[in-house]
Amino acid sequence: MMQDSGSGRSGIGMTSARTRERLIQRLTEQGIRDPRVLDRIRNVPRHLFMDEALASRAYEDTALPIGFGQTISQPYVVARMTEAVTVGGTPEKVLEVGTGCGYQTAVLAPLVGKLYSIERIAPLLDKARQRVRELGLKNVRFKHADGADGWKSLAPFDAILVAAAPHAVPMKLLEQLKDGGRLVAPIGPDGQQELLRLTRRGDQYIRERLGFVSFVPLVGGIS
Repeated sequence: MMQDSGSGRSGIGMTSARTRERLIQRLTEQGIRDPRVLDRIRNVPRHLFMDEALASRAYEDTALPIGFGQTISQPYVVARMTEAVTVGGTPEKVLEVGTGCGYQTAVLAPLVGKLYSIERIAPLLDKARQRVRELGLKNVRFKHADGADGWKSLAPFDAILVAAAPHAVPMKLLEQLKDGGRLVAPIGPDGQQELLRLTRRGDQYIRERLGFVSFVPLVGGIS
């Protein structure tokens, strides 16, 4: 785990164990079952992925702002999406669309072979890259690009996780799945988003509904 010394937040890191366990209990009650996922939520220092002014709220099960109109997802949603991606084993090659602050990246990375993460906002990507490196996660590769286009040169992927909400299922991303691969994404306009898992079977996609969620919209372009 990342050491908090010198960060100005060591007190939060040292006294948050009880708060983290309350969070794990809540996630278990909400249906998160995979012990690997619960262990990652327990051990990734979420307070280091947000502004110090909000760090005292890091282990609440809520989304919080990280600047640039973006949010760090609530732990339940991160856990739910991670479970949905890793169910049945360890996917070898995974694409993450929307690195954000890097929290979802840090939770997911040890549970997959290689993780490729795209972020359109350069300052967010720079901070995420630094945090992930400090956590000692060496199987993550980052790219500053429009995530809606995916990462075609590296396709196909065993799984794709989308951490922002397109209005409709993104065909460009579905086409970058391996046969048997799965895409997990929030779909729909603000206030009507549903988390879906779509599993590719040849030219067909099996759709599973995983519950209602609230994400920032998937926006094109880079900045």
